This record gives sequence, structure tokens and C-alpha cells, in this order.
Amino acid sequence: MDQLHLAYALVGSLAVALAALSSRIRDLPLSEPLLALLLGVLVGPQLLGLIEVSEATRPTLLSEMGRVLLAISLIGVALRYPVRRLRPILTPTTLLVTVGMVGMAALSAGLAWLLLGVPMALAALLGACIAPTDPVLASSVVTGKPAEEHLPARTRQLLSAESGTNDGLALPLVLLGIALVVGESMGHAALDGVYQVVVGTAIGAAAGFVAGRAVTFALRRSDVSEGASLIFTLVLAIAVLGLARVANTDGVLAVFVAGLAYNAVVANDEVGPQNTIDEGVNRYVVLPLFLLLGIELPWSEWVDLGWGAVVFPVAVLLLRRLPVVLALIRPLGLRLRDAVFLGWFGPIGVSAVFYLTFSAEEGVADPRLWAAGSLVVAASTLAHGVSSAPGRRLYRRAAGD
Repeated sequence: MDQLHLAYALVGSLAVALAALSSRIRDLPLSEPLLALLLGVLVGPQLLGLIEVSEATRPTLLSEMGRVLLAISLIGVALRYPVRRLRPILTPTTLLVTVGMVGMAALSAGLAWLLLGVPMALAALLGACIAPTDPVLASSVVTGKPAEEHLPARTRQLLSAESGTNDGLALPLVLLGIALVVGESMGHAALDGVYQVVVGTAIGAAAGFVAGRAVTFALRRSDVSEGASLIFTLVLAIAVLGLARVANTDGVLAVFVAGLAYNAVVANDEVGPQNTIDEGVNRYVVLPLFLLLGIELPWSEWVDLGWGAVVFPVAVLLLRRLPVVLALIRPLGLRLRDAVFLGWFGPIGVSAVFYLTFSAEEGVADPRLWAAGSLVVAASTLAHGVSSAPGRRLYRRAAGD
């Protein structure tokens, strides 16, 4: 219990410090998740040894924390822009979350097989787990005043829409990868993936529509204050997540669809105050998960990966996404500088942690999955956290502004 209380104190103290320095953090080569990750490493068993978590509870703890954090983050992403403003990017977003995500999964799997020497089935699962663009880390790049000043609206909207959509749509790929590893029927896994996407979408759309109508009715009667409507969307995210899990379907996708449906129903001027969820999640709610991740980083397993532990994360960061986006530059309607920016800033974070631990809960026992996946997540948190502020400034210079 003392370790739990210490974790509360550390997370709270870090949040207070970040709140006090919030305006400066966004202009520095740092990010809130990176600082929490480093703090976790410091207090974890490899350095100070102040906090330890049993290996038996790690997958469930990280999986549930990741699931809830994704739900809260995705409701914020869905409310970030009025739905009507997202219509012009519907086609490129669809391309990125279908052809683009499959390409990223395939390239990541190939790199894992080539550089780590893992079986092809395990490489395919690893590629699927790290394919989706993380909405939490991506939001730190495209939200806030510096992002609005340096980046065009379409680039920010495209990265937001992609990161919100592909987290849930990655589940069928992950299920197929799990089936390959544990030797289950691929046909059954494919049907399960289709069921989870279809039913999750239906649950999310229905819940978001009903919630939007209820809030609209209450607002007309002035029964809901601005603060209450903000909390309502957080409660909506958790409720939809629970409904989807009871139905044994894709809760992450259901929450994002619910947010979009809610956004479409509620008036734009009422959605406005609620979309501050996103920035709050990125700065504060994310801290416990990355603190825990820092504590749980498998250093000895990384050493067991050999020279691949150095080459693999670098190769993934450079080759998982950038070649795919450059290959799709014309159908995506991107200029070269936009393609390079989007090709680099496709971070791997909370969604990957969730799918890695989800795979462990589904029977994948090979420790190399968590070792390689967590290595990529740590590398992405570091690389994208350090490069976000300089990257935005470089983009503005390249645009000639």
C-alpha cells in the first residue's frame, strides 16, 4: 500500500509541476508522457527501487489502464472538431486507416522478422500491435497554441482523425495475429474481428446519438452547466466502453464512434467547452500509465534481444510509416512537407501498450512480444516527445511563414 501511495504522490507532484510550467513545456523538446516515463524509470526496480509491480498483475493493469485512457482520449479526439469540418478529409483518412495501416503492420512485421529473428507469426502480431497511430501521443503534436500557429488545419485534422479511427480498427489485425501465434482458426478470428467492428460501431453510434439528444434537450431547458456537460462526455466514454465490453466487442472503436455521433447531434457551440478533454488527457490523465510503463520496462529482456534491440526501434521509427505515407502522397492530397511531417509524427504509445497486453491476456506467452513492443513504445515516446516542438518549427520554416 505504501508503494501505491507513493505512486499517487509522484503522479500528483508531476502533474502540479507540469501545470505550473504548462506554457513552457509545449515550446521545449519534451512531452508530458516522456517525463512520466522517465520518472517511472527513476523510481522503478532498475534504479531507485521505490516501486515494483508483480509480473502477474502487469498485463491486466496495463491493459485496463490503457483501455480507459484510450476511451477518454478518443472521446476528446472525436469532439476536437465539428463533424462537418472533417468531411473534406474523409477519403484520405479512410485510405490511411485501411491501406496505410495494413502497410505499416506489414513493414513492422517484416522488420521484426528480419532484425529480431522472431517467428513470422509473432512478427505479424507485433506488427499489428504497433501499427495504429497513438491518439494520446499524436495529440501532443497537433493540439495547443504552438500547433495551431505552426501547422495547417488540414494536417492537424488528418492526424487526429487517423489516430482516432485506427486504434479500434487495428483490433481485427491483432486478432488475426493472435490466431497465428496460438494456432487458432484464422477464419474464426476474421469473423470475430468483423463482428467486433460492426457491433462496436453500432453500439457507439446508438449511444452517442441518444446521449447527444439527451444533452440537447437538457441544454434547451438550461439544466446542464458547462462543467457538467464536460464531465458528461467523460462519463459517456466510460459507459460506452462498458457496454461494448459486456457485448464482447470493440470498445475502443465504439467510444470513438459514440463521440462522433454525439458531436454530430449536439450544437457546435455546446461541443466547444467539452473538447478541452483532449488537452487535459494529454497533460495529466496520461501520467499514471506512462509512470507505470517506465517502472515495468523489461530491461533484461531488451538485452536478450541482442543487437536487434538497438537497430529494430530505429528501423521501425524510420521505415514503419514514412515510406507508406510517401507512397500515398498523391491520393492523400499532400504536399511533400506535409507527407514528411505526417510520415514522421505517427507515434506508437498507449494503443500499442493496450494491444500488447491484450495479446498476453489472450494467451500469447512469448516474452519477446512485450520486450520488442515496449522497446518501440519507449523509443517512440522519446523520439516524438523530443522532436515535436522542433518539428513544428521546422515545418513552419519549410512553409516559408
